[in-house]
Amino acid sequence: MPHELQHNSYLVSDDPARLEVKAVHAFLVSSYWAQGIPLETVERSLKNSLCFGAYTEAREQVGLARVISDFATFAWLADVYVLNAHRGRGISKTLMRAVVSHPRLQGLRRFQLCTSDAHALYAQFGFTPPTEPASHMEKRDPDIYKRTAR
Repeated sequence: MPHELQHNSYLVSDDPARLEVKAVHAFLVSSYWAQGIPLETVERSLKNSLCFGAYTEAREQVGLARVISDFATFAWLADVYVLNAHRGRGISKTLMRAVVSHPRLQGLRRFQLCTSDAHALYAQFGFTPPTEPASHMEKRDPDIYKRTAR
């Protein structure tokens, strides 16, 4: 049974059958964090993640939140967005409520994310800067989509 929340005329659902892969790709390909991402990469990322789509009454996908997790100890929140035409209506908060209330994401030791511009949103749901930033490391390749473009 899907985990779903209703917000006014919008539905947020984790039902993978509702996801519009091409709509997600159309947004991500020009986002600041995934610019140039290939469609095949988006397809694979959605297939291997717990995804929450935001939909209009006409079933048009207008937002997304994607979680990568082992569902026991750790989760990573990624690719959170709401289309410009639908912002300011509480959809991102509903996406986040769906994420933090999801039964498979309870009892985690660590839940992380990166953001350049939405700190206030995530703070409302308990996210804070790392308490020990010196212990965090990363292996990053920000130009991978440019280098591997066909």
